[in-house]
Amino acid sequence: MKLAVIGSGYVGLVAGACFSDTGNDVTMVDIDPARIDMLNQGQLPIYEPGLGEILRRNAAGGRLTFTSDLPAAVGVAEVVILAVGTPSAPDGRVDMQWMDAAARQVAGAIASYTVIVTKSTVPVGTHKRVSDIIAAGTDVEFDYVSNPEFLKEGAAVGDFMKPDRVILGLSGDRALQVMRHLYAPFMRRGDRILVMDPASAELTKYACNAMLATRISFMNELSQMCDYFGADVTHIRRGMGSDHRIGPDFLYPSLGYGGSCFPKDVQGMIAMGRSANRPVRVVEAVHLANVEQREAMFARIKHYFGSQLGACKIAVWGLAFKARTDDVRESPAITIVQRLVGAGASLAVHDPQAMETAKTILGDKQIEYCPHMYDPLKDADALVVCTEWQEFRTPDFARMAGLMAGDVIFDGRNLYDLEWIANTPFRYYSIGRPAVNPK
Repeated sequence: MKLAVIGSGYVGLVAGACFSDTGNDVTMVDIDPARIDMLNQGQLPIYEPGLGEILRRNAAGGRLTFTSDLPAAVGVAEVVILAVGTPSAPDGRVDMQWMDAAARQVAGAIASYTVIVTKSTVPVGTHKRVSDIIAAGTDVEFDYVSNPEFLKEGAAVGDFMKPDRVILGLSGDRALQVMRHLYAPFMRRGDRILVMDPASAELTKYACNAMLATRISFMNELSQMCDYFGADVTHIRRGMGSDHRIGPDFLYPSLGYGGSCFPKDVQGMIAMGRSANRPVRVVEAVHLANVEQREAMFARIKHYFGSQLGACKIAVWGLAFKARTDDVRESPAITIVQRLVGAGASLAVHDPQAMETAKTILGDKQIEYCPHMYDPLKDADALVVCTEWQEFRTPDFARMAGLMAGDVIFDGRNLYDLEWIANTPFRYYSIGRPAVNPK
């Protein structure tokens, strides 16, 4: 099949590359000529494990091309996938200007029956909004499909190739036949396509992310209770997770959720509820708890050092919102670094992938960006662990102690076993677990 994917961001790139890997002819369209040039040279604008290999293999095979010429790509496409940015507006609502613009351009370019698929996360009612825009701009027959993505950054290729489910919001057998054919290569171990109306498909995406964010915020609030009462959140997490009604996933306390999905979708759901006069109180509380959790670690560091914090050098491991990505959007690590800089501390930071993206937000005032994980520790008064990269999990504590001027670790990811770290020279503060002093 011939596909045009509008938007070469995270969702569009993964979808386009993976669809081309099953033999489709895919043309990626983006308005940014610099990004198109980068992709034509085989370079990725994002870090996602496994994606570059698929992109380069299919580009070399002629199945995946990149252009800024939307009419040419859409005019020959059987399926047009809308994967443009839908960021949050200041009031939490979804900014639809790029989706509207893409719909208008697509309307002027389709030449024969086309299936229009929205992959971007969009508010309920977008199916009517986009359909009306396209219908107003063309007499060509088309069908609209809501096909939300469920991709985890750092594991997106695997999620796309072996999906838990594929949700199709549509009406009409013709579009359903096309979409089943498109997804057939990913359904070989069982049909996991769920067909529903477009409004339900749109709301399902928000409901899934809001539920996962709720579990995270609940565990973070529980971790603060553990700090007060002297309980260990690890034991509680295991006790909860062993209940088959709850399960173990997304019960890990942390610095709070971040990235491009959970914060935006939680706020988007809150805005939709308010606009319909059906406020989602639970989701509003989830958002507030996440904001407060970001501040909790900085408050602990500030309490520990007191008035001396401004004279301290703080080492930071991790800047991305999670491991296996360079995405720093809404990253709790960025918030902590900003608070420490604002308090006058000097920072030395390391992240395996996210230092360049972080630098565009943080700048370099009071911040040293270090290429190796042990470099920030030299003469540091404390280490703050913000991201759960694998290389941070079993460090050389003796080497760390020899480099650092101080003896304290603040762990925002609970990476280290309490009994093990008690045998190191460090004082250790984590999330919802007892503090540890060296034996």
